[in-house]
Amino acid sequence: MSESQSLGQIGEQKAGAFLENAGYKIRHRNWKSGKKEIDIVAENKDFIVFVEVKTRTDDRWMDPRDTVTPKKQKLIIYAAEAYINKYNINKESRFDLIIVMGKEEPFKIDHIENAYYPTLR
Repeated sequence: MSESQSLGQIGEQKAGAFLENAGYKIRHRNWKSGKKEIDIVAENKDFIVFVEVKTRTDDRWMDPRDTVTPKKQKLIIYAAEAYINKYNINKESRFDLIIVMGKEEPFKIDHIENAYYPTLR
């Protein structure tokens, strides 16, 4: 496993723990629909939340927000639609981004709710 894969897995674990501590229930991690993947599917009493996790050691080269391109958003939106249909979800959906920053503990976590909207069709 490469260092970036390992860091990515750590970031997803930290993001999941962050969400659980904030009262979310984690439904799935790395849920796939064909070649499309959602890092974390979580829910609270009001929303089903599709979370993209970006883990970086620093933001020197590029703001992690900029890596969730419209093309990536579209893939996540299609996967979310498949998820909602498969599990008959009857809640409002939301698309969040969690940025995990650092090389080791303590990581800085930034949770951006409604990072984008499903209007890319």
